[in-house]
Amino acid sequence: MRRRAGNAVHFALGLMIGATAAAAAPADSPVNVPEPEGLYTGPPHGYTPATLKGATVIDLKGLEALLPEAPVLIDVVLADRRPAGFPADRPWLPTHRSIPKAVWLPGAGEAPLPPDREAAFLDRVAALTGGDKAKPIVTFCRPECWGSWNAGKRLVAAGYTRVHWYPLGVEGWQDDHETTTVKPDPPWVAVNGSPER
Repeated sequence: MRRRAGNAVHFALGLMIGATAAAAAPADSPVNVPEPEGLYTGPPHGYTPATLKGATVIDLKGLEALLPEAPVLIDVVLADRRPAGFPADRPWLPTHRSIPKAVWLPGAGEAPLPPDREAAFLDRVAALTGGDKAKPIVTFCRPECWGSWNAGKRLVAAGYTRVHWYPLGVEGWQDDHETTTVKPDPPWVAVNGSPER
């Protein structure tokens, strides 16, 4: 009987130690992911930090509260790629749904970006904000997507003072609101080429 009780105690302690070790490994946990020093250059999807230094992290209520100020909404979701084996003689017409009034800059959150593409991103944001670095901006993508984090980080580094990161992304919006079909931003496509291949 004592042996069974002792084994149960050891088993429970083992579980507690294992749980503590797992919690201490931020790369494997949805919480406590540290911010990288610069832009994140790893896989585009995965657990992201809870913070973005120099920016405000917002949830759905925070986004709803910001909308009366007409923020610039920047969607950086990557465009769908033509599936391998898709017949070349058939049109490839994917659709992308986003938050209404969002400007879709596919791939603008990638890192690294070639200098000309990074300059094109900052030029496009300057045009969208009318050169006002205090205009509220919201970057978003999909949940667990580093692209919107990187886009926000770029804007903070460029001196924008009211950057908001919405990590819940399009899915977090569509849980309570309608989305709309958007096309890639024409000035962005003019510089970067069509992302829909």
